[in-house]
Amino acid sequence: MKTRLYVIRHADVENPHKVLYGHLDGFDLSALGRRQAAAVGDRLRDEDIRRIVHSPLARAAETAQLINERLARPAVLEAEPDLREAEFSRYLQGLPYWQVPLRRPLWFVHKAKRGLVPGDESIDRLGGRVLAVIRRLAREHPGETQAVVSHADPLNAAWILLDARDHNEREMYRKSVDKAGMLRLDMEGETPITWEYIPPPAVANPAIAAA
Repeated sequence: MKTRLYVIRHADVENPHKVLYGHLDGFDLSALGRRQAAAVGDRLRDEDIRRIVHSPLARAAETAQLINERLARPAVLEAEPDLREAEFSRYLQGLPYWQVPLRRPLWFVHKAKRGLVPGDESIDRLGGRVLAVIRRLAREHPGETQAVVSHADPLNAAWILLDARDHNEREMYRKSVDKAGMLRLDMEGETPITWEYIPPPAVANPAIAAA
């Protein structure tokens, strides 16, 4: 039986100090992000989505909730820890992006090859936990249209595994799921058969309009 899943990256985050937020609390969606999430919901309004499974982190949970509010019929919302952000971001979080190479030297090892240092995940492991959730949903709810909301690195790694591309940093960002972007994935049983990237909806940034 065929099952369709929309695999979505959370929308834009309020982050005025441009820090790497990782697993930290207190990073909710920005005004732009709320518009993006609502627009994703509008795009999916008539897709008969029955279930939205999301990372427990606030930005993903808020994205899922705002999408759900725009659907023709509300879906079941479910938090899933395996959709969380990459574990290595715990080591980096709280720093401005530009300070990471200066103050977190293991970042260089991570960029050379993921999974070598404690607390880092290989691309297989990182993307594999997202695909395991997708397979579970297809197995437990066959034929239902569902959505998954996660984060950039886990989704990019899952896309690498789907495409059977090389496991390296270039591939992690050569084809990247943008904020509020998504993969439309069709499953035959628990096997992915087709997938297509859908870019984020075009919405006005309220911060720019107010400037």
